[in-house]
Amino acid sequence: MSSQVFVVGVGMTRFGRHPDKSVKELTREAVEQALADGGCGKTDVQAAFFGNSTQGHMEGQDMIRGELALRSMGMQSLPVVNVENACASASTAFHLAVNYVKAGAADVVLAVGAEKMFSTDKARTFSAFDGAWDVHDTAAGTQRLLDMGKGVEPPPGSKSPKPYSVFMDIYASMGRLHMRQYGTTQRHFAAVSSKNHKHSVHNPLAQYQDPYSVDDILHAPPITYPLTLPMCSPISDGAAAAIVCSEAGFARLTGQRARAIRVLASVIQTGSDRPAAAFDRHLVRLGSGKAYEQAGVGPQDVGVAEVHDATAIGEIIQSEVLGLCEPGTGGPRAERGETSIGGRIPINPSGGLESKGHPIGATGLGQIHELVAQLRGEAGQRQVQGARIALAENGGGLYGIEEAVACITILGR
Repeated sequence: MSSQVFVVGVGMTRFGRHPDKSVKELTREAVEQALADGGCGKTDVQAAFFGNSTQGHMEGQDMIRGELALRSMGMQSLPVVNVENACASASTAFHLAVNYVKAGAADVVLAVGAEKMFSTDKARTFSAFDGAWDVHDTAAGTQRLLDMGKGVEPPPGSKSPKPYSVFMDIYASMGRLHMRQYGTTQRHFAAVSSKNHKHSVHNPLAQYQDPYSVDDILHAPPITYPLTLPMCSPISDGAAAAIVCSEAGFARLTGQRARAIRVLASVIQTGSDRPAAAFDRHLVRLGSGKAYEQAGVGPQDVGVAEVHDATAIGEIIQSEVLGLCEPGTGGPRAERGETSIGGRIPINPSGGLESKGHPIGATGLGQIHELVAQLRGEAGQRQVQGARIALAENGGGLYGIEEAVACITILGR
């Protein structure tokens, strides 16, 4: 068994709309970058884990998505495992690759996630999310969401007449609960969104690269209160990949050892039955506790983080349950600039899902791509100075009143 696992190569397409590129082409672009970055040939890869969530729904391609995408680029005669775990598919693929290496089953393993979600048929795109919660419990699930948001009345005209993902209603209910419990305001959510859009200006791989002020975001078209359009992640296409290896595997590659990043912890956590306001029992609080213990660090040691901000509400909740700030302080800290680049704990320097984009089967590896660049000191104008420990949190689906699953990854120089 291997005691240490390294990320030696990463690759990522630009996230956005790619109507002329297939899942296979996006996969090829990200994987070839990762191979080149790690000094790795295709034949060096001994196994692959392929994350994807919507290709079956969007294209009717089920069951063998990874085998097809990788064989089309000349990678064959190796174990391929298809991974579908909602928006946490790519980080789950990474987790499985890491543990495959740890178990001694292979020395060099590929984790890749790819997704094509954009379609001119918007109803088809948004219906891709309908299966990410319990389809046999929709009436009770809807009532739970309404109950969560009670006590904060949405103003007139704060709901979009246009179609959007059911998950925006879910996040809005979580946000209204947070507002009721901690006094968080819509302006706090806008401050998070403004910060992330400003970060993405310096990310050439981000779907959006335009800055927005807090007031711009507050006056943007509404989605569902307290969310406005720039506070929400867009529909995206894209792919991201990472090469992970053991000491023995690294010895066979030509990549520079100084650029290798250690995997300190990788944890998958599912939720449990709890009251909606019991954030101390949130699945990310439980999973991150395991990850900190595994890594031998605490939240105070984290120098940079990428968290799952499918909406700005998500970033505030995750920053608190990860222990990066105290409960109820995520919004004010963002408004004061503490989570911006140059602040106390920079969160989502990539622009996050809100601005970098959210091709759900690739998102978690997009986070890994950003954090590897940060720890290497290769992030350019969005570089977080002095970061030696980095954390990624990537959630997916809904069960009850929280995500169905979350992956927490801690990386170190």
